[in-house]
Amino acid sequence: MKAFLDANVLVTVLNKEYPLFPQAARLMSLAGSSRYRLYTSPICLAIAFYFAEKKSGRALAKAKLALLAERLAIADVGQSVVWQAATDPRVLDFEDGLAYYAAKTAGCTCLITEDGSDFHFADIEIIGTRAFLQKHVV
Repeated sequence: MKAFLDANVLVTVLNKEYPLFPQAARLMSLAGSSRYRLYTSPICLAIAFYFAEKKSGRALAKAKLALLAERLAIADVGQSVVWQAATDPRVLDFEDGLAYYAAKTAGCTCLITEDGSDFHFADIEIIGTRAFLQKHVV
């Protein structure tokens, strides 16, 4: 299963934000499983770095980000993804549009986020971290 992790999930992991951190950490552990391929985008990583740097400082934030980048597949955000996000009238938040179209381009069947209502236009599954673990992880 290919699943895309939105920036808010990455921020939760990097900053150990409770109450969702235990579930987000469990989700990240699936990156080592052959059943799951977890994706994110360079933009989501940049957003996560921004918030991790504010909390932990630049050096630690970069080290944490490097660990994430090593475990996750990085979806391309090229001209096609940018164009789709920019021209889809249903997309209200450009960053969400970039995440969504990057997930679709990578062949992800779901996008995991804590802001599901931002993806009201989606035709792939939009699901929260807890719900994903309950539904898709045995």
